Amino acid sequence: MPAMNPKGDKPKSKITASRKLSLKMLLLTRACEDLERERQEREEEKVRYLGDKLPPLQLSGLSLEELQKMCKQLHSQIDVVDEERYDCESKVGKHNKDIHELKLKIQDLGGKFKKPALRKVRVSADEMMRALLGSKHKGSMDLRANLKSVKKEDGKQDKVLTSEDWRKNVEAMSGMEGRKKMFDTAGGAQ
Repeated sequence: MPAMNPKGDKPKSKITASRKLSLKMLLLTRACEDLERERQEREEEKVRYLGDKLPPLQLSGLSLEELQKMCKQLHSQIDVVDEERYDCESKVGKHNKDIHELKLKIQDLGGKFKKPALRKVRVSADEMMRALLGSKHKGSMDLRANLKSVKKEDGKQDKVLTSEDWRKNVEAMSGMEGRKKMFDTAGGAQ
């Protein structure tokens, strides 16, 4: 446990702010120098590789047949290099895919993510639309204004069918006479 000062505050750092700043500046300058040196080394390596793989061409004093032969050789070398480049690109793509899959496995094996406890939040329709649409949302959205008004019927007017009334209706509609009544009422309605 770190030692606390008498006031109970956090322990004071042993390095002053100016010293921290100077150390950060030194680290940054060192990193910039390293990056520049690595870039120069890559350039030198590239020049050295091209010098080995691609010797300078001697075109002066060659006949037409010799020039055609040299062009065919260069085309065959280009094909070989393209094949190597394609193979390298496919390997890199495969390795990147494998790395991504392994990262996902590590996350899965690392343990289950704890879901935070959700709490109930009351949000009005206007606030929800503003959150979803941002500045595009204009005006208020009163959901009750769009509802149709319904007149309530008096409960005494509604006829509640008793079991006898129900049976009479079924008996009246059964058979050909009931179907004929239904057909006549449907046809008359049109």
